[in-house]
Amino acid sequence: MSVAGFVCATCGTRVPVETAHPWRCPRESGDRRHVLLITPGTVTDDLGADRDDPNPFVRFGPRMAWWSFARSRAMSVADCVALVREIDELLIGSSGRGFRTTPLESSPALAEHVGSPERVWVKDETGNVGGSQKARHLMSILLHLCASERLGAAPWSRSADRPPLAISSCGNAAIAASTLAAAAGWPIDVFIPEWAGGNVVATLESLGARITRCPRRPGDPPGDPTVHRFRSAVASGSVPFSVQGPENALCLDGGRTIGWEAAEQLLDRGVESLSALYVQAGGGAFAACFSRGLGEGGVEAPLVAVQTEGCAPLARAWEGSRGTRHHATEWSRLMTPWPTEPTSLADGILDDETYDWVADVDEMNRTGGRVVVAPESVVVEAAEIGPRLTDIDASPTATAGLAGWLVEAREGRVGRDVLLAFSGVRR
Repeated sequence: MSVAGFVCATCGTRVPVETAHPWRCPRESGDRRHVLLITPGTVTDDLGADRDDPNPFVRFGPRMAWWSFARSRAMSVADCVALVREIDELLIGSSGRGFRTTPLESSPALAEHVGSPERVWVKDETGNVGGSQKARHLMSILLHLCASERLGAAPWSRSADRPPLAISSCGNAAIAASTLAAAAGWPIDVFIPEWAGGNVVATLESLGARITRCPRRPGDPPGDPTVHRFRSAVASGSVPFSVQGPENALCLDGGRTIGWEAAEQLLDRGVESLSALYVQAGGGAFAACFSRGLGEGGVEAPLVAVQTEGCAPLARAWEGSRGTRHHATEWSRLMTPWPTEPTSLADGILDDETYDWVADVDEMNRTGGRVVVAPESVVVEAAEIGPRLTDIDASPTATAGLAGWLVEAREGRVGRDVLLAFSGVRR
């Protein structure tokens, strides 16, 4: 299935797939309460795209928006594949790691820990480019940018004139973005919280990212100060290299590869449906993309979005959306910044707002899913047992989905199979 284009969930504006740089709804006026969602097109059979290739951006290329954009402007299949391979080789040369299929295995030890009869599957993203799933979201943006350059659709004519990329992040997303930017030779500005430090900042510096620390200022509007500074940079001409759909719709393209890949792996093991898919939800793009990709790949599962008690704006919006026919049109009522300073050991999901809440609610409605708010004690427990019982060096953020399953398993919500994602390495 190819991509026909995008439609704004808030106002219904349609953007054709051949549009260059379709970052945001053209009718969005600065409040970011619009989001372009991908609309499927016709079945495609692009010969030359290798369905057995270990690189997901080759194997699933014909299903993706960046590919449909390039093909609509007469880029050949061979050139699309060559572009993916070129960037992948640059990544391997600069960071030692390219895009490959990531493991999915069952963990009897996790089920045994709570005495659950469920079979627990874990998708391990710690070996991905940049050490997390974030690079999957960002690669589709980079491929669109590079394709638009080669097709003469970019507003700059040579690489020396490229506008800087920009991202707001406190961890894995910033590292993934800076890893891709370094490989492609693209300047990048990273907006991080004032408190960020340690290995994350050292890694960003080693990748050549330009770092801006963003304290909360008395005159700031509600919400994350890193997002405010990031949006100012974009307004000045930077490219939104973001893992938030309202900032750049193409991040919702590459994120689906994880779900497609997991569906193939489960179907190969004879698993056609799951009792639940547990995914942590900070900004919300990962949960929505994983769920949508899994369903498009032929495996159905209720999406259970997991947040922590120290920051749970999606849980509040989910409850408020019940009975609402068009929740996206009530954005200002349903999704508001978390009223207190977010806090949790799972610090990678402490987004003041769940920016992709519309896509998350869509998926929870489609699959019969829900939100779980995990107590901090269970978040801490998951961070300890996850790596120990699976031998996966996952971060506390990455094991937050496990915390959601622990909560529900102890409440007696059991089924046949559940799927977790360990989304990033511990730093």
